[in-house]
Amino acid sequence: MTERETTRLVAWSQELRRVHHRLRDAMAVTRAALADGTPGEAATRELLLYCHGFCTALDGHHQGEDRTLFPAIAAAHPELRPVLRALEQDHSMIAHLLGGLQAAVDRTAPPEELDQHLEGIAAIMESHFRYEERQLLTVLDTLELAAVPGEVLGPI
Repeated sequence: MTERETTRLVAWSQELRRVHHRLRDAMAVTRAALADGTPGEAATRELLLYCHGFCTALDGHHQGEDRTLFPAIAAAHPELRPVLRALEQDHSMIAHLLGGLQAAVDRTAPPEELDQHLEGIAAIMESHFRYEERQLLTVLDTLELAAVPGEVLGPI
């Protein structure tokens, strides 16, 4: 195996770590925007901007995993199907929580309520990322998947 082939095999685990890191950063920026924002409608408008980008990126990441990455892992490692099902359930729960946040932003909820939504999303997201990394990084080190990383792991 050439060095380039080895790099390509390892790249999926590295790509997943990078995407998770960027999503963690995006969550921190979103929460900081709420904490630093002016009260009322101006803070909600600011949060809407950050939330739209963050929510779109997180949802796109999970859709890409469900559509491309997880089927490839399941084909190569059928023993991981229960892990993949659990991760897909997390994706569904996180999508539901993102919908709740979006609804709160749309109705100009108070900053305390918006922060509660963000805190819940952050807790589930972090737990999900840690579990996914524990269960899949080793597998991703050897996964042969010819695809564009942005299509597999989302737009961020």
